[in-house]
Amino acid sequence: MKFRVERDALADGVAWVARSLPTRPPVAVLGGVLLEAEGGSEEPLVVSGFDYEVSARVEIEASIGEADRALVSGRLLADVTRSLPPHPVDVVVDGSRAQITCGNTRFSLPTMPVEDYPQLPEMPQLAGSIHPEIFAEAVSQVAVAAGRDDTLPMLTGIRLEINGPSLTMAATDRFRLAVRELEWEPADSSIETSVLVPARTLAEAAKTLTGKDPVRLALADRDGMLGLAGNRRRSTTRLLDAEFPKYRQLLPTEHTSAAVLEVGPLVEALKRVSLVANRAAQVRLEFTEDSLRLSGGGDDEGSAEEQVGCEFEGEPLTIAFNPAYLLDGLAALRTDRAHMSFTTPSRPALVRPALARDASSGGSGNDARPVNDYLHLLMPVRLPG
Repeated sequence: MKFRVERDALADGVAWVARSLPTRPPVAVLGGVLLEAEGGSEEPLVVSGFDYEVSARVEIEASIGEADRALVSGRLLADVTRSLPPHPVDVVVDGSRAQITCGNTRFSLPTMPVEDYPQLPEMPQLAGSIHPEIFAEAVSQVAVAAGRDDTLPMLTGIRLEINGPSLTMAATDRFRLAVRELEWEPADSSIETSVLVPARTLAEAAKTLTGKDPVRLALADRDGMLGLAGNRRRSTTRLLDAEFPKYRQLLPTEHTSAAVLEVGPLVEALKRVSLVANRAAQVRLEFTEDSLRLSGGGDDEGSAEEQVGCEFEGEPLTIAFNPAYLLDGLAALRTDRAHMSFTTPSRPALVRPALARDASSGGSGNDARPVNDYLHLLMPVRLPG
């Protein structure tokens, strides 16, 4: 095998594939990256990886000298290509070694038996497509609420609910819930299904499937697989075989009080107060007619309080949250203003993006209606007795 490729394109493609590989592969070849040069001036270099759970494949423009296939350690190749100087990269594979030359830099890497490498799965049937920026934003908004405990697999995924032109994503770790509703282009307008996708894999893929082309989603119910393609990249992942919580029944249908706040000042105040609240993992929020008082900590570890302006409707309310969870929810809004609604200090609160103030109508709190395509539900922390 022999080819020349641009350094940045190679490093970026190898890094993306390598991120999907297992840290401790059960078999050595599953930690490898497969390089395929088919030959011909119009044919790209294909870099791929597969561990029987997740596959990743990217096409890179290259000048192919000799066509062949080679298998190289993914982590090692990613480290090497990332460290290369900014020059074209020449790769020659001869026998059991891959020679990499870039400017005055040379590496010689061992190869692995390519005949032992599993065949990548085919893409499932196309389910629909969506704009890449909208898809990436929606996945990142929801993934923040997914659990990290692998002993509870139903909480480590993002639930995708497809109902014709409507696509809903949801994730929860029991302490918070994030839901995003959006429109997409289904391949079949009558399609109606739901699947549970590993959140980490979906978030990683969504970040890199950028560009002008739409992201294509493919589903294979029989094989339990989701496929994603776009920007000359494609990946597949096994679906989680677990029952996602019935989250819609957790969403409050009404509220007794609500507040509209500027996200920037609130985030800065939360960060300051949480410096002394981390041990107790609690920041107290006291809402009155036109202000919010944040406080945290105690006599032993120090205390802090800060006041920010807000537009509040309802009876005065005192409620407490884990500051890290509240900061995550505010960061996911992607707006300058947040709409928070409450029932009681012991019941979940809803955090949603708020529409910008309508200057022509005087700018009252009623003008800052919540935007309903994204919501973040937070369980409060029990207040001290």
